[in-house]
Amino acid sequence: MTPAELLQAFVRTRASLDGAEVFFWWTGDVYSWAPGEPYQRLFGFEGLNAARLIPDEETGGHRLLTREAAFYLDPLSREILDTWQDKPVVHVWNDPANQRLRPFPVPMTVLGDQVCFSLEIPLAYPSPLPVAQFPANSADDTYRALELFQFFAPADVLDTDAVSVPATMSWMRMSPFLPWMEQGGRPGGLAFHCRGRKLASYDEVPERTRARIAATHPRYAHAPEEWTEPNETSWTYFRRLARP
Repeated sequence: MTPAELLQAFVRTRASLDGAEVFFWWTGDVYSWAPGEPYQRLFGFEGLNAARLIPDEETGGHRLLTREAAFYLDPLSREILDTWQDKPVVHVWNDPANQRLRPFPVPMTVLGDQVCFSLEIPLAYPSPLPVAQFPANSADDTYRALELFQFFAPADVLDTDAVSVPATMSWMRMSPFLPWMEQGGRPGGLAFHCRGRKLASYDEVPERTRARIAATHPRYAHAPEEWTEPNETSWTYFRRLARP
């Protein structure tokens, strides 16, 4: 398949070619690791991405307009946490979280009657939270993380005319400790391990998550309608809330 054909198959999995809103919901857990220490499950993690696909005339590909909310949970009760070790929890409110998708050879594996699209995204860029200004919240002046996505779809996504197909996904991230955890220069970090699926509608989002979104930032119940930048991350969001 050509890169353009692979991209069309992938975007039907990730979103919808007709520009309709698409919701991915995921759930999982967050583990800590540090030299000489046992791994610990610190949090549950549950979130929602609301996406809309539009053409990208500049590249011949697509622009994926998204915003996402995600919540840290008690690892046992699975209730949304407001504090952790007497510190306020800062949940994920990333608006926007956009992507430009131009034709490229999307890594794909055929798994019988399914296909899997794999995206491996290593990140390294100047941290929004320099250590000198945020010594309690940051351990490095370079933000480093690894994001690993897998999207699973029916194999007929490769030749269907459907604008969107059912899909499931898995996601793993290796990252530093979160700024609100106030781990300072402690060595180590976090591993996120989650799985989820494309929903038929927003009504399928768990009621607890819908209630928190409605009470806090109702716009996260819908995908963006226009491209904006730069993207928001947990680190840039924290910086806007905090002062050095």
